[in-house]
Amino acid sequence: MRKLRSNFEEGSTIWALRRAQWIALGIDEADMDKPKIAIINTSSELSSCFSHLDRVAEAVSEAVRAAGALPFVVKTTAPSDFIHCAGSSGSYILPSRDLVVNDIEVSVEGPQLDAMVCLASCDKTAPAQLMAAARLDIPTLLVIGGYQACGALNGETVDIEDVFESVGKLGSGELDISDIACMSRVAVAGPGVCAGMGTANSMHIMTEALGMALPGSAPVAAESERMYERARAAGARIVEMVWEDLRPSKILTPEAFENAAAVAMALSTSINVMRHMQAVAEEGQVPVDIYDVFAGLDGKVPVLCAIKPNGEGRIEQLDAAGGTQAIMSRLRGVLHEGAMGVDGQTLGARLDAFEAVESGDVATMAAPVSAGPSLMVLKGSLAPEGAIMKLGTGAYADLVFEGPARVYETQKAALDALEAGEIVEGDVVVLRGLGALGGPGVASASWFAAALAGSRLAGSVALVTDGQLSGLNRGIVVGQVMPEAASGGPLALVRDGDAIRIELAARAVDLLVAEDTLAARQKAATGPAFKMRDGWLGFYQQLVTPLSRGGVLRPGREVSEDRKR
Repeated sequence: MRKLRSNFEEGSTIWALRRAQWIALGIDEADMDKPKIAIINTSSELSSCFSHLDRVAEAVSEAVRAAGALPFVVKTTAPSDFIHCAGSSGSYILPSRDLVVNDIEVSVEGPQLDAMVCLASCDKTAPAQLMAAARLDIPTLLVIGGYQACGALNGETVDIEDVFESVGKLGSGELDISDIACMSRVAVAGPGVCAGMGTANSMHIMTEALGMALPGSAPVAAESERMYERARAAGARIVEMVWEDLRPSKILTPEAFENAAAVAMALSTSINVMRHMQAVAEEGQVPVDIYDVFAGLDGKVPVLCAIKPNGEGRIEQLDAAGGTQAIMSRLRGVLHEGAMGVDGQTLGARLDAFEAVESGDVATMAAPVSAGPSLMVLKGSLAPEGAIMKLGTGAYADLVFEGPARVYETQKAALDALEAGEIVEGDVVVLRGLGALGGPGVASASWFAAALAGSRLAGSVALVTDGQLSGLNRGIVVGQVMPEAASGGPLALVRDGDAIRIELAARAVDLLVAEDTLAARQKAATGPAFKMRDGWLGFYQQLVTPLSRGGVLRPGREVSEDRKR
């Protein structure tokens, strides 16, 4: 057995002080030399996403003890997109991810614990936990908290996505306040994350595809017996990983990221998986450019399953069909089967042992749902470093959309314009200044995108933004424009009436304005105008890197004086 870093030299000050603290907690002295496992728990009474995680933590703790180790439940910030989006126009959402990363570092590195099991739930917890695992490089695996049950209204299924898009129907008169109130009463019928292919389920699936969760972990129904079985299995497995010294650096390889990207393309996951996976790679110093990886898979990976909002399928169907493993079994020809997982096996060995479920809910490479690509990286004069569009099952595969820009600096202004009828068919709405630096923290553009998708203008108006989008958003939406406006990207130079062209066959998004005109605008500009914030958001602004690098925090980030306003 190898020496544990958590076992301090007998007679040392830290050894004596820790013993005193732990004896006071009722910890048996005989247990103090065992492996010490952090159970990273994001339970919270603020959101139903996390409301069951204390029970999950207890199940993991019992399994850790039974396997001969000492568990410690550590609680971190528990950000929920639909709850924490209320303050500062949603600016706290992405920065909460990096707050959790650093919270984990303090709670695990400070006491020098030997390993961690992370309980993943809403959108930012899984990426934050993966980032922390990559940074700390101690044995780690994630337990997936699962998706929520949905309800019904007037005989029709109602979920959180329907509530999300209801604002657009309210503005058009298709729904009234009482309708939305009734929908909200039944949309969420239990704990867990949004039941569509939003960012949370997407990142849960990416976690298993990367090899950082046990096989069969995602997707899974919250509070189901299988969720608890996987939790107990994780508690037992993490102790084995300590003695094996199986670290994330052996799992999070370039090949693992390429495998996960292929799964993302096959499922048309949230576009946000790209920034999150790049952030994980940055924290682990893995030499991979996720955006290039996705671009390289363009045309090679078809859509194999169409879960809402990509189609009529439901997450329960993917779950019943075998989940992530079912998708990966279909993709064997394009995957790196030598990639290692937390179970200590290669992907090839796991897939050999997987017993496929006969189901039409997961298509084959020979007869896919659609040819794809489901996620597309666009470049052009408006996004020289790239932008992302989610196509789902390919409804817009041959899209050429050209129209006049309607520029808004805040989501509220865009929503007000939509409700007032100022946005008309053929427009390209530009919602800017909301990126990692300008937002700060990538302020929300998803409410507007959802309202647009729920309105009569769905499919006839495009949106181009550097703001935050939800995995549940759909339509002609070009997101994560890089560089962002606040960093001096071309998006900052767009004026009302400028022609913008989106041409998917060319993988292009362009601003059709003469170069001399743009040069004059650039010369006249005093620098992107954004306000430097106080508190956590201010620290974030000073440290955040561009989303092309995952939007991670790095010391030495400089913000010039002419950008502060």
